Amino acid sequence: MPETENKTEPVAQPAANAAATAAKEARTEALPESDLGAELAVAKAEAAANYDKFMRVAADLENFRRRAVREKDDLRTTATGRVLEDIFPVLDNLALALAAARQPNAELTTLTGGVEMVLAQLKGALASHGLKEISPLGLPFDPHQHEAISHLPSADVPEEHVVTVVRTGYALNGRLLRPASVVVSSGPGKKS
Repeated sequence: MPETENKTEPVAQPAANAAATAAKEARTEALPESDLGAELAVAKAEAAANYDKFMRVAADLENFRRRAVREKDDLRTTATGRVLEDIFPVLDNLALALAAARQPNAELTTLTGGVEMVLAQLKGALASHGLKEISPLGLPFDPHQHEAISHLPSADVPEEHVVTVVRTGYALNGRLLRPASVVVSSGPGKKS
């Protein structure tokens, strides 16, 4: 016995929709006016309930949006405050260094040592918040981390390696903030 497949042939949707509409109109015409009024009242009540739900959801969404913006601003302020709290001691030490530099018997070596200590303190405070220096002296040139400002022949540094760091770069938690500006070796100079 041949198998019969249960195939449904595509039916034109407009014809099906037209048939459903015609059946609905036939029911509507058959109903007395009191039933139509009741059906209309039910439909109006349902529409009012849906509109009420829509307005509540729209208000909830607007409140959520405002709360998210407020929380984002609060988070940014808190994070900034923590960084600044760690920098306050650095500012205090810089003020002390300036006061010491203004003394009539100030020694340059002592001042230089003090400023180096303050710089190390500042770098430590920023590093504790995820800031990392990019100073690639002698390393291979990386266009994703470094910005080559020139090439320089060098017999000591291999080709395409950093000869000089002109400006230190910085990354924050793995995200590049500023590339390191570097001079790249073009290899040994040509002999004539």
